[in-house]
Order: sequence, then C-alpha cells, then structure tokens
Amino acid sequence: MLKQRATRLEGESAFEILARARGLESQGRDIVHLEIGQPDFPTPKHICEAAAAALMDGKTGYGPSPGLPELRETIAEHAGKLRGLDFRADQVIVTPGAKPILFYSINSLAGPGDEVIYPDPGFPMYHSLVAHAGAKPVPLPLLEENDFRFDRDQFRSLCSDRTRLMILNSPGNPTGGVLNRRDLETIAEEAQKHDFIVLSDEVYIHFSYDAPFESIAGIPGMADRTILLDGFSKSYSMTGWRIGYGILPPNLVETFDLYNVNIVSCVCTFNQYGALEALRGTQEPVHEMVGEFRRRRDYLVGELNRLPGMSCVLPGGAFYAFPSVRDTGVSSQELANTLLDEAGVATVAGNSFGPAGDGYLRLSYANSMENLRTAMTRMGEYLGRIV
Repeated sequence: MLKQRATRLEGESAFEILARARGLESQGRDIVHLEIGQPDFPTPKHICEAAAAALMDGKTGYGPSPGLPELRETIAEHAGKLRGLDFRADQVIVTPGAKPILFYSINSLAGPGDEVIYPDPGFPMYHSLVAHAGAKPVPLPLLEENDFRFDRDQFRSLCSDRTRLMILNSPGNPTGGVLNRRDLETIAEEAQKHDFIVLSDEVYIHFSYDAPFESIAGIPGMADRTILLDGFSKSYSMTGWRIGYGILPPNLVETFDLYNVNIVSCVCTFNQYGALEALRGTQEPVHEMVGEFRRRRDYLVGELNRLPGMSCVLPGGAFYAFPSVRDTGVSSQELANTLLDEAGVATVAGNSFGPAGDGYLRLSYANSMENLRTAMTRMGEYLGRIV
C-alpha cells in the first residue's frame, strides 16, 4: 500500500498535453506546440563540443557529490556577476536539473504543522512537493490587474510564525510576471520578522525584458535567508541535459550535499563540462535567443488582444503569455481541450497552475514566428465561430 505522502504528488500538465498532442500527430494531425516550456533553439555548438570532448576523454566516472570544483567556482562567479553579489564556491550544490533544489529545500525546511507560501498561479511542482512533505501549502494569488504581482497586504496576512518557507519565481511561470523592488523588500521584511527562508526560483533570470533583473538575495538581511535556484535548461537551451544548481546559506550546504549523496550520488560528469563551457564561453547565443523571444512576445500579445473573447497583459519576462479567456464564455480547461482537438493548437489551461489560474490559458512562445502566426490564425478562426 502506498504511503499517504506518495499520493500527494501531482503531475505536470504541460507534459500530459504534449503526450496528447504527439498522439494526434501520430494520426496525421498538424499541431502547433505552445504547451511546453522548452526553448526551440538548439544547445549552442560549443557547449555540445565541450561535453563530447569530456566524454571521449574518459570523464565518465563518479564526480564529487556537490559538483566539480571548477564548475562550482564558475557558477559562484557567474551567478554573482549577474546579480551584483558575491558568492563562494562552497555555497553551490550542482544537481540533475533544478527540481532537486525544490525537493531538498522543501523537505529539509518544512513538514507537518509548518506552512509554505507559494505563488498561485505558479509552477505545479511547488504545491506538489509542499503537500508531499506534509506541510500546508499556502497559495499567494498573483493578480492580473497588478501585472501578475501579488498584493503586498495580502501577502503580509498570510505570513505567520508557522511559515517556514516562501517560494518566489520572478520572472514567473506561467504568467511572465516580474516582481518589483518594493515587492522584494516586503518579502524580506516578513522573512526577517517571522524567521523564514525564501526559495527564489530564478531560472528565467535572462528573460527579463523591460527592467533589470533583481534578486531578493541582494536585499539587506537576505543573503543568509535566501536559497537561489537556477540552471542551464532555459538560458542555454539544455533542457534534456538535466543540470541545475542551488546557491545556499552556509548552514544548508551539508544537508543538500547529503541529499545528493543519498539520491543521485552526483551529476553526470561530462554534462558538467558542458555546463562549464556554457558559463565560460560566449554568451552571444543567450543574447540572441532572448532578443528573439522579446520579438515573439510583442507579436503574440498583440495578436492575442485582437482575438474574440481574449485579453492579455504584456508579460515582463519568461517566455509565456497568460491571456484571460473569461469573455469567451468557455472554461479554460474546455477551451484548451477544444483548441487542441479542433484547431490543432496545444495550450495549457490556467487552472493547471493553481485555482487562481482559472479563466486563463498559458501559451509558450518558445516556438518559431511562423508557427506562432499559424497558431493565431487557427485560434482566431475557431474563436470566431464560438464567441
């Protein structure tokens, strides 16, 4: 019999929809994929070559559980430069993808009787892993009228002496919302008042289009209260490589290293050499990809606001649009299903990301302009028939 904690785990709807879309394609249907949050750019050639060279050079054995020393050193330097902060290599733990940092953080800091605040709508794994740990998930609504930022007074009302962790994600998935300096200062005030840790999911750090990126770790008093989560999947188009990292307060490093030892032993060694090259080599492919995503964002949001029954605020970051579909008269789940089945456009219903996402769709613009134009034409024709 499964233990109750195992039954609390949830799936990720984008992958379920991807599987449905692939099934339709196998039947000969043409599907435009706007459901999956995966850059459509290839991993840059110099990164692939570095990993291949390491593989052929025999770098295929176990490595140190927290990561290769030279990679940890480079991550600390690179991440600090991006954020205007100073990090040490011994604060860095390298993991197979960034999700383990979520698991390690939640399970080491929260359990029965504790509360974890997380964004709603937000990445589904936040709620899933909090529930799995036996802690109480406390959703923090992100509001369209506030550009998908939270209400600061409402946030304060959710904080208590039972709060052990607050998860923030800016720029955010699924909304593309970006928190401002005052938002971060409010979180910092409450974290210090109630003595909790902040897990800052910063995987979209390069995808902040309209304002310079700011990390909560840079707010006074937060350096030792912040777990930074980042990785290579989004910025370097390395989703399948499964390599990420956390930058931790010193008192958590040993515990996170033990999680690595007990669960994964270490990250794939030759992949780490690819990641090392990603940080040390040219950053031009990152800049080119971000520039293209900005162009796609501007096009897609403009077109969504022309569709019958839809409206969309301009997302400040990430690579998702989160339009309201309330005026279509159709639920977000039903609309996502029929857009896939009848229009050949794969999207994700907003309520897949939490109750506050009901009435919205998430569209990833990590696809070509040609495919985005096709998707908008198909959606326009379909909505013109039903709205």
